[in-house]
Amino acid sequence: MLRLHAHIAILIDAGPQQLQNLYRSRFFVHARHMTNESESPSPDTQTNGHQSVSWSPALALIPIVVLIVLLGGSVYLFGTDSSAGANQIALLLSATIVGLVGLRVGLRWRIVQAGMVEGIALGLNPILILLAVGMLIGTWILSGTVPAMIYYGVEILDPNVFYAASAVLCAVVAISVGSSWTVAGTLGIGLMGIGLTFEMSPAITAASIICGAYFGDKLSPLSETTNLAAAVTSVDLFDHIRHMLWTTIPAFVITIGIFVFLGDKPTATETEIEDLQQALGAQFEISPVLLLPLLLMLLLVFKRVPAFPAIVISALAGAVFALVFQHDVIVQFVNEPNSPTALVFVKGIWISLIDGYQSTTGNELLDDLLSKGGMSSMLYTVWLIICALAFGGALERSGIISYALDGIMRRVNGHGPLIATTVGTCVSTNLLTADQYISVALPGRMFAESYKRLGLSPLNLSRTLEDSGTITSVLIPWNTCGAYMSATLGIATLEYAPYAFFNYLCPIIAIIYAFIGFALKPADDAAAGPDRYDQPTGAVGSS
Repeated sequence: MLRLHAHIAILIDAGPQQLQNLYRSRFFVHARHMTNESESPSPDTQTNGHQSVSWSPALALIPIVVLIVLLGGSVYLFGTDSSAGANQIALLLSATIVGLVGLRVGLRWRIVQAGMVEGIALGLNPILILLAVGMLIGTWILSGTVPAMIYYGVEILDPNVFYAASAVLCAVVAISVGSSWTVAGTLGIGLMGIGLTFEMSPAITAASIICGAYFGDKLSPLSETTNLAAAVTSVDLFDHIRHMLWTTIPAFVITIGIFVFLGDKPTATETEIEDLQQALGAQFEISPVLLLPLLLMLLLVFKRVPAFPAIVISALAGAVFALVFQHDVIVQFVNEPNSPTALVFVKGIWISLIDGYQSTTGNELLDDLLSKGGMSSMLYTVWLIICALAFGGALERSGIISYALDGIMRRVNGHGPLIATTVGTCVSTNLLTADQYISVALPGRMFAESYKRLGLSPLNLSRTLEDSGTITSVLIPWNTCGAYMSATLGIATLEYAPYAFFNYLCPIIAIIYAFIGFALKPADDAAAGPDRYDQPTGAVGSS
């Protein structure tokens, strides 16, 4: 388990077929060996790669209880601003507590610190992507790409079904590109602006974007987490996707129905929308050509260009479009009339990459829509990710996570309790390690034998990993996914989370299916087609 971070990083960079091959290679078999519960020297002894320590329930719970108390106090005192520093303090102090409690059982501080460093290293790729998205938002506003998305979007989308339409649009694109982050960082930005123009709830708008993006990401064969869940459970990728339809489609249909109901509310008048369009047209040159950076971004991702260079290239494309189409905007933005024009252009692009765009038209709604972006806008989120992954790494390296999972698995019997426990474990891993990949990979290996022992196909495990590990990560403020969505969409995680219905419904439906015995594939049906288990059977679903 202790080298699992490195294996996950390799899985993330691999393509669909490579992921299946990696699982069967000697390299990934080593990762499987390290997470096999039967390898533990004793139920209460955990090996961290350097020394073995024996935990007791009371000691293992101390860091987790401290974290819960500190995070609860943070949210109580600072509310939605808790991620601007208070949560970071809570996470880092809790990581320190892990080391101090570890001393009580003979765990050396350097081992815990090494776990913190490994955890932070795992988050470097998301951090780079986050910083690149900040650059992209800045240049896309300066170039007129985001204003054009808002300008044309308010003409096309009906405000009465805006939430539902946003979710469906994001779902379609996410299936095509296989990345919820890409969808939020491109379409999501424009949809947030359109929602504000319609005077729709920013929190529900963000939630509709996230629901659609995660639906598409979950069902896309190009998705990293979809491939990871299939690989870690050693099932066929497309069998895995077909099996997920049983929980994913009902959850999304219900979500769309709720969004349709919520969208039937009073919105901005046609006159207010026309006034905003005129204000956008007065400040920027608006043309369909300005949507090309968006199309370029989607094309790069579809061609499997890695996320970081794809976003940087798209941000630079926005800078080029700003130089070509928005001369007056750049000059006004920099506001240095005595400087040479060439230097003003360079400085304007540079500022947008650093601090984003600042609109000063005097139109409050327009200024609020367009004053955002820049790499600096992501620094609080980067800070949060670093502290969260440091805590998760310390907890993992100390052996507390594997100790807790071992204790849980020994007490699970029956299909219903097993799947419910898998859901709870994935959610808890998301909470404690702040990383969705660990929440898929770690429980995926540790519960494999339990599913086999109870006569369930690993397809049930792979589906449950996605229903809980992938889906709930975005609901946690300090998780890399929650932090990213909050920073990108400009809405605090605790504000949009209550409306992310799809992300709640998937694990709930998975648990209901488990207890009523619906759509559970038995182990001896592994070679059968997906339609062999479309009806509930007592033998398969009994708990």
